[in-house]
Amino acid sequence: MKLEHETALGDPVAGVDEAGRGPLAGGVYAAAVSVPLELARELANGAWSAVDDSKKLSARRRAALAETIKSTPGCIWAVASASHEEIDAINILRATHLAMRRALDAVAAAMPPQDALRLACLVDGLPVPTLPNSTNVIKGDSKSLLIAAASILAKTARDEDCLRLERLYPGYGFAKHKGYPTQAHMEALERLGPCPEHRRSFAPVAQCLRHSPI
Repeated sequence: MKLEHETALGDPVAGVDEAGRGPLAGGVYAAAVSVPLELARELANGAWSAVDDSKKLSARRRAALAETIKSTPGCIWAVASASHEEIDAINILRATHLAMRRALDAVAAAMPPQDALRLACLVDGLPVPTLPNSTNVIKGDSKSLLIAAASILAKTARDEDCLRLERLYPGYGFAKHKGYPTQAHMEALERLGPCPEHRRSFAPVAQCLRHSPI
């Protein structure tokens, strides 16, 4: 994984990515990851050499890499979320940006004040105006080591939350489809109606509510 985007911004820099914009239930998650560039160069050729876009990795590989990232000395990381209530209140895009800002703020808070003031960030995808000193990178989770690391932490956190939903609301299949609108999920919605953590502002859930409100 390359570091050209990180190098262009200099120290300190964080990568930011999200997971869970498309599902019909649960919160949206974001992560921020920062390591000094000198350390990042070592990690890219060593302990983090397998770090990549989370979508390209198996669940087992993601989980192992997430633990590696979190336990790396010198790495500052944070995972944050915006709830399904917040998604319904302000829309999924703003909620995603809110989760990103929360994650980045948590990383900044763990830094010395002088570093926090200078912290720049790389964010995957389109620009996020609410992230200070940010630079967007299209397909950044496959181009930037720190964004890729953030994508892994956000995805594993979101998947862990889906296991919570599975325990609380059995019958929907959250452990398998992770809240995405698969055929099995849509059939469960029709059969059971929305659970308390379904996103009411999403069209398939709203349509279901008209027939079987909870």
